[in-house]
Amino acid sequence: MKTFIFEVRLLKHGNASRTIEIPEAFSLYRLAEGVIGAFGFAFDHAFGFFDSDQGIGHIFGAKRKYDLFTDMIEQGQDIEPTGAGSVKKTMVSEVWQKPGDRMVMLFDYGDDWRFNVLLKTVGAEDKKKKYPVVLEKTGRAPKQYA
Repeated sequence: MKTFIFEVRLLKHGNASRTIEIPEAFSLYRLAEGVIGAFGFAFDHAFGFFDSDQGIGHIFGAKRKYDLFTDMIEQGQDIEPTGAGSVKKTMVSEVWQKPGDRMVMLFDYGDDWRFNVLLKTVGAEDKKKKYPVVLEKTGRAPKQYA
Protein backbone atom coordinates (compact mmCIF):
# COMPACT_ATOMS: atom_id res chain seq x y z
CA MET A 1 0.00 0.00 0.00
CA LYS A 2 1.14 3.53 -0.72
CA THR A 3 1.64 6.35 1.75
CA PHE A 4 1.14 10.04 1.14
CA ILE A 5 3.69 12.52 2.44
CA PHE A 6 2.19 15.92 3.09
CA GLU A 7 3.75 19.27 3.84
CA VAL A 8 1.33 21.04 6.17
CA ARG A 9 1.80 24.77 6.76
CA LEU A 10 -0.07 26.70 9.41
CA LEU A 11 -1.21 29.85 7.61
CA LYS A 12 -0.93 33.34 9.13
CA HIS A 13 1.30 32.10 11.98
CA GLY A 14 4.93 32.45 10.93
CA ASN A 15 6.80 29.55 9.36
CA ALA A 16 5.32 26.64 11.35
CA SER A 17 5.08 23.54 9.16
CA ARG A 18 5.08 19.79 9.57
CA THR A 19 5.79 16.94 7.17
CA ILE A 20 3.40 14.07 7.82
CA GLU A 21 3.21 10.58 6.33
CA ILE A 22 -0.05 8.60 6.28
CA PRO A 23 -1.44 5.61 4.37
CA GLU A 24 -3.47 6.50 1.28
CA ALA A 25 -6.45 4.62 2.75
CA PHE A 26 -6.74 6.90 5.81
CA SER A 27 -9.93 8.96 6.00
CA LEU A 28 -9.84 12.73 6.01
CA TYR A 29 -10.85 12.48 9.66
CA ARG A 30 -7.67 10.52 10.48
CA LEU A 31 -5.58 12.95 8.43
CA ALA A 32 -7.07 15.85 10.43
CA GLU A 33 -6.22 14.06 13.69
CA GLY A 34 -2.63 13.69 12.48
CA VAL A 35 -2.35 17.33 11.42
CA ILE A 36 -3.75 18.68 14.67
CA GLY A 37 -1.59 16.32 16.75
CA ALA A 38 1.55 17.28 14.81
CA PHE A 39 1.03 20.91 15.83
CA GLY A 40 0.36 19.98 19.47
CA PHE A 41 -3.28 21.08 19.44
CA ALA A 42 -6.20 19.31 21.10
CA PHE A 43 -8.49 17.65 18.54
CA ASP A 44 -11.59 19.24 20.05
CA HIS A 45 -13.32 21.27 17.32
CA ALA A 46 -15.09 20.84 14.00
CA PHE A 47 -13.02 21.03 10.84
CA GLY A 48 -13.21 20.81 7.09
CA PHE A 49 -11.10 20.52 3.94
CA PHE A 50 -11.61 23.03 1.13
CA ASP A 51 -10.26 23.33 -2.40
CA SER A 52 -9.28 26.98 -2.16
CA ASP A 53 -6.46 29.21 -3.40
CA GLN A 54 -3.98 29.48 -0.54
CA GLY A 55 -6.75 29.43 2.07
CA ILE A 56 -7.30 33.16 2.13
CA GLY A 57 -10.71 34.74 2.47
CA HIS A 58 -14.06 33.01 2.25
CA ILE A 59 -13.37 29.33 1.56
CA PHE A 60 -16.84 27.90 2.16
CA GLY A 61 -17.85 28.42 -1.47
CA ALA A 62 -15.16 25.99 -2.67
CA LYS A 63 -16.32 23.50 -5.30
CA ARG A 64 -14.72 20.56 -3.49
CA LYS A 65 -15.23 20.51 0.25
CA TYR A 66 -15.53 17.97 3.04
CA ASP A 67 -16.50 18.72 6.64
CA LEU A 68 -17.33 17.14 9.97
CA PHE A 69 -20.78 18.76 9.98
CA THR A 70 -21.87 16.40 7.19
CA ASP A 71 -20.98 13.42 9.39
CA MET A 72 -22.71 14.99 12.40
CA ILE A 73 -25.92 15.41 10.36
CA GLU A 74 -25.73 11.74 9.33
CA GLN A 75 -25.47 10.87 13.04
CA GLY A 76 -28.75 12.69 13.68
CA GLN A 77 -27.61 16.12 14.82
CA ASP A 78 -29.83 19.02 13.80
CA ILE A 79 -27.36 21.12 11.82
CA GLU A 80 -27.86 23.07 8.60
CA PRO A 81 -26.39 21.06 5.66
CA THR A 82 -23.25 22.56 4.12
CA GLY A 83 -23.23 20.64 0.85
CA ALA A 84 -19.86 19.16 1.76
CA GLY A 85 -18.72 15.57 1.60
CA SER A 86 -17.97 13.36 4.60
CA VAL A 87 -14.60 13.49 6.37
CA LYS A 88 -15.15 10.06 7.88
CA LYS A 89 -16.10 8.25 4.65
CA THR A 90 -13.76 10.05 2.22
CA MET A 91 -10.27 8.59 1.86
CA VAL A 92 -7.17 10.72 1.39
CA SER A 93 -6.51 9.04 -1.98
CA GLU A 94 -9.90 10.28 -3.25
CA VAL A 95 -8.95 13.92 -2.61
CA TRP A 96 -5.23 14.09 -3.46
CA GLN A 97 -4.42 12.50 -6.82
CA LYS A 98 -0.83 13.60 -7.51
CA PRO A 99 2.07 15.47 -5.91
CA GLY A 100 1.36 19.20 -5.98
CA ASP A 101 -2.35 18.80 -5.16
CA ARG A 102 -3.43 20.85 -2.17
CA MET A 103 -6.39 21.57 0.07
CA VAL A 104 -6.94 23.98 2.93
CA MET A 105 -7.90 22.47 6.25
CA LEU A 106 -9.92 24.78 8.50
CA PHE A 107 -9.91 23.72 12.15
CA ASP A 108 -12.02 25.41 14.82
CA TYR A 109 -14.45 27.62 12.91
CA GLY A 110 -14.35 30.17 15.74
CA ASP A 111 -10.57 30.57 16.04
CA ASP A 112 -10.09 29.96 12.29
CA TRP A 113 -6.90 27.87 12.25
CA ARG A 114 -6.06 27.27 8.56
CA PHE A 115 -3.55 24.77 7.26
CA ASN A 116 -2.28 24.40 3.69
CA VAL A 117 -2.09 20.63 3.07
CA LEU A 118 0.17 19.91 0.09
CA LEU A 119 0.87 16.42 -1.23
CA LYS A 120 4.66 16.37 -1.64
CA THR A 121 5.27 12.78 -2.67
CA VAL A 122 4.02 9.21 -2.56
CA GLY A 123 5.89 6.54 -0.61
CA ALA A 124 5.55 2.90 0.38
CA GLU A 125 3.89 1.77 3.59
CA ASP A 126 6.15 0.34 6.29
CA LYS A 127 4.19 -2.21 8.34
CA LYS A 128 6.43 -1.45 11.34
CA LYS A 129 5.40 2.22 11.51
CA LYS A 130 2.44 3.50 13.48
CA TYR A 131 0.75 6.12 11.31
CA PRO A 132 0.46 9.05 11.10
CA VAL A 133 4.18 9.77 11.35
CA VAL A 134 5.62 13.27 11.73
CA LEU A 135 8.75 13.23 9.55
CA GLU A 136 9.84 16.83 10.03
CA LYS A 137 8.98 19.89 12.10
CA THR A 138 9.83 23.45 11.08
CA GLY A 139 9.12 26.46 13.26
CA ARG A 140 7.25 26.61 16.53
CA ALA A 141 3.52 26.08 16.58
CA PRO A 142 1.57 28.75 18.44
CA LYS A 143 -0.44 27.84 21.52
CA GLN A 144 -3.94 26.71 20.62
CA TYR A 145 -5.40 28.49 23.64
CA ALA A 146 -3.39 31.59 24.50
